[in-house]
Amino acid sequence: MSGWNYHVTHFVTSAPDIRHLPADVGIEVAFAGRSNAGKSSALNTLTNQKSLARTSKTPGRTQLINLFQVAEGIRLVDLPGYGYAEVPEEMKRKWQRALGEYLQKRECLKGLVVLMDIRHPLKDLDQQMIEWAVQSQIPVLVLLTKADKLASGARKSQLNMVREAALAFMGDVQVEVFSSLKKIGVDKLRLKLDSWFSAQKEAPSAEEEQ
Repeated sequence: MSGWNYHVTHFVTSAPDIRHLPADVGIEVAFAGRSNAGKSSALNTLTNQKSLARTSKTPGRTQLINLFQVAEGIRLVDLPGYGYAEVPEEMKRKWQRALGEYLQKRECLKGLVVLMDIRHPLKDLDQQMIEWAVQSQIPVLVLLTKADKLASGARKSQLNMVREAALAFMGDVQVEVFSSLKKIGVDKLRLKLDSWFSAQKEAPSAEEEQ
């Protein structure tokens, strides 16, 4: 089997913080981004499901860590959107703590996809997410979303600019363009997820061997 079948991905649970998540086993890849970066759309495009991750008309409504199962022991995680939402400061701080805790303490986290609007990349919180991941030695895939909003020349120059800036993180950080609308970059996202999840295939769990 080449790669995983993301089309069979299904919702498992929502949790306010890591203490309410299922057992810390298997492999998780988390999706993070500002509230208006197109995170839900990317998950829906990846899985070819219209409403796996709800796309809210009011960015920032996703205040929980949402888990989706691709296969036994293989999960995609939709982290709370950050930055844009009009919510009380205390709630923003709470989300940020939950995000930081998840990135730094969740042992089964093997990769982080950070989504940024290609027109407004590398805001402070985006950089903080990448720094957290690099410090925890977690590889990062940066997706520059809404790539269809720019002409190909502008798209290329934004991609090169962000790739150049990403070198400063001194970690495993790959940058690609993405568009849910035009399906740009979906294949690269799948390939990266396959590579992160492949360790699970090579080392079946005790349950799978029975």
